This record gives sequence, structure tokens and C-alpha cells, in this order.
Amino acid sequence: MFEGNRVVAHTRSRFPIIQAPMTWIARSQLVSAVSAAGGFGLLESSARDLTVTTREFTAIRENTTAPFGVNLPVRFLQGDPAEEARIIDWLLGQGVHFVTTSAGDPGRYVQKLKDAGVIVYHATATLHGARKAVNVGVDGLIVEGAESAGVRNPDEIHSFALLQAVREAVDVPIVAAGGIVDGRGMAAAFALGAEGVAMGTRFVASVESPVHDNYKAAIVETPINGTFLMDSPPRARARGLRTQYALAVAAGTRERLPPMATLDGLYVGGDVQNTFGMAGESAGLIHGLKTVQAIIDDTVHGFWREIDRLAALRGPGSPG
Repeated sequence: MFEGNRVVAHTRSRFPIIQAPMTWIARSQLVSAVSAAGGFGLLESSARDLTVTTREFTAIRENTTAPFGVNLPVRFLQGDPAEEARIIDWLLGQGVHFVTTSAGDPGRYVQKLKDAGVIVYHATATLHGARKAVNVGVDGLIVEGAESAGVRNPDEIHSFALLQAVREAVDVPIVAAGGIVDGRGMAAAFALGAEGVAMGTRFVASVESPVHDNYKAAIVETPINGTFLMDSPPRARARGLRTQYALAVAAGTRERLPPMATLDGLYVGGDVQNTFGMAGESAGLIHGLKTVQAIIDDTVHGFWREIDRLAALRGPGSPG
């Protein structure tokens, strides 16, 4: 179905649809479901706790025989060189064939990973970062537009322009991230030069997502202008739901909560209005809770429907 697609060849998945490695959320329950449904699940490892990573990794392998990968957030793994080396050595010992790097310089790990036969994709939100990653030898890129959820740099570019700029500059396969929840978005990303898509917010609002149902419902109910960029000191901003808490922090009338408060208050407790739940602009395109299988099936079917629709525009006698 995706014959010749380099992302499918690299991930060994049925479809070039990758689940974003969201902190705490992208663990065994969600990753297993995505990979079993034909997409490609990515286990997050931002906790710097090898016990947690090992537990989740083992659970995924017990749940599915489908391929999956692991994300290495460079900046969050640095600090203790011995522990960092232990994490990389553990990863290589598991026979993982595909790794993504993010939040830092992929050159820190790429050669050691590639020497072990691992495919490496790097997540970047800038043209400069894309060029730099390709120069140090990554096999592919995950290109994140500014409409994505989570911590962002203030001067990032949205996907429509960024994908074209990166495609023009590099030859490696590109996975588009940001603003994509279905086959229409996937087809648009392919038209702009991508060979795969990554989805985060869409998978948060899935049946298998481990977060509280209130968080999922808030995403489903969010209008197209329902996300908010809040300052994330010292220089970044973060995109999430436009909640009472977020607006109060931005206005300076409420103190900023520590990061763990979102995990406990929102992910576990379901308190939407007194936390800042991460969500991309694509939340406004999500109109219902679905199983992971339904999300992937609908995305693939919608993708080919859009491709067929576009192909039908080319009538007899059209210029070649």
C-alpha cells in the first residue's frame, strides 16, 4: 500500500504514521496499541529512570510483536555521564532498530547508534536544525511545525512553510508533525514533501491513552482557537489548552505550578481548568474520542480518498 515509502522501510510498520513520544503518556498502553494497529509507537524516555523505561519496554514487548521505537530527549538525559551511558548501552542491548532523538544535538548519540545498526530520526522545528542533523548523519527527520503542542521556541515556523523549506534543503525522509489528525492532513503533508506523519494530540484523545477522561474530553471540545501559547521561562513558550489557569498565569494573577502538578492534577486527577494541558492547534480538528485502531484506519482511508480526489482533477489532455 505504501510501496517505496522510506519511512515504512525504516520503521518496519504497515503505515507511515508515528505516535509522538509524549512524556508519561507515550508508555506501554498507548505505544502497544499504536504499533499493533499498524502505526509506529514511540516509547518516551524523558524520565531518566531506567527502571521505568525497562518496565514499559518489557510491557510493550509482552503486548505486541509489532515494531516500535524509543525516543531519546538529549537535553533531559544529560547531566550524569555514567547514567547517560547506561541508558544508551541498555537501549542497544534490547535490539531496538529505530530511535528518535529530540531536544538537543543528535550528534551526541547518532554515530554510536548507527554503528549498532539503528535507524536514527531527529525531531526539529527549524530549518537550521534539520540541516545540522543531516550533516551529523541522521537517517531521517521529524519536522515539527509551530502549531504542535508542548514547549516551543518563540520564533518557530508553522508546518506549511517549514515542510517546504526543509524538503528543498535535504534529501532524507521527512515525517511531518503539527496540525495533523486525519487523512486530509496526512495528504497535505505528503504534498509538501513528507513521507510520513507524527500525531500527538490526536492520540492523547484516544481510548487507549492513559490520561484522565476529562483531559480527553477537553481536547474533543476545544474549538479551533482553543489553544494558547504561554510563556515558559526563560526563553520558550508552551502550547496547550486555553484554561482558566493558563489565562491567569499569563495575566500575572496566578503563580505558575511546578511541572509535576500537571501530571498529578490533570493526567491522573482530571482537573482541566486548574492546570495547563498540552494540546496542539489540531485539537480543534478532533471531534470525538476514538480507539487507536479507528484513528489509524480512518487516517489511512482518508489519505487515499484525498489522493484519489486530487488525481481525478487531472483530466484527459492535462499537461504532464
